[in-house]
Order: sequence, then structure tokens, then C-alpha cells
Amino acid sequence: MLKVYIDASTKGNPGPSGGGILIVADQQQEQLSIPLSFGSNHQAEFEVFLKTLEILKNRQMTEEIILCYSDSKVLVSTIDKNHTNNKDFLPYLEKIQSLLKDFSLLILQWVPESKNKGADNLARQALQKNL
Repeated sequence: MLKVYIDASTKGNPGPSGGGILIVADQQQEQLSIPLSFGSNHQAEFEVFLKTLEILKNRQMTEEIILCYSDSKVLVSTIDKNHTNNKDFLPYLEKIQSLLKDFSLLILQWVPESKNKGADNLARQALQKNL
């Protein structure tokens, strides 16, 4: 089983963004700081989840049981409902829906910010790289 913690950080709203991905498996961690597109913080949260799915798929980790944690209620709610009325989120949702079909079991769950500090720090590092 994999545990994956994700977060995004944006300077300004909209503005440049960075994403943090913390992958925990078999008592080991991998930390990824990824510069993201210019946009709102919510868009950055969707983008970091999309990047996470792409990374896991490229590493052929789609058969794993994956628990993915985010402190973005907007992201988690949208994925849970599998629907959005926000036109800015729709392109992300469509790509995410397409990728999720490749995963055996991936659960996206909301966690409070206090439980997501590792991914938050990585997102801030990625934002600094992007500035």
C-alpha cells in the first residue's frame, strides 16, 4: 500500500505555483517538488493531483492500493462528486477521470493542513524554484 500526500502553494491568486508530493511506501519516503503552471491555488491543487497520477502511472504503480491525502476540500469534494460547475477545473477533472480508470484502487481523502506539513514544505520549495 502506498500513502501519498499532496499539496500546492501559490504566490498571489492567481500566480506562479509549486506542488509537493510525498510518497510513503515500505518505511521509505520519496519527496518531489514540482513547479506548476500560473493559476489559482485551487487550480494548482488539481494540477498537483494530476501530476501525481501521471507519475504513479509512469512508474507502473497502478495496481497498488493507494491512499492519497490532500488538504484541499475543493479538490477532494470535486473528485468525490466526479463533477464540477467551475469551468476552470473542468479540464483538470476530465484528465483526472481519464487517468483514474487505470488505477485498481486509489482513494483521495481530505486531511487537515496540520497532517500535511511534509507535502506543504515540498510545495513551498517548488514555488521558490518557480519564482
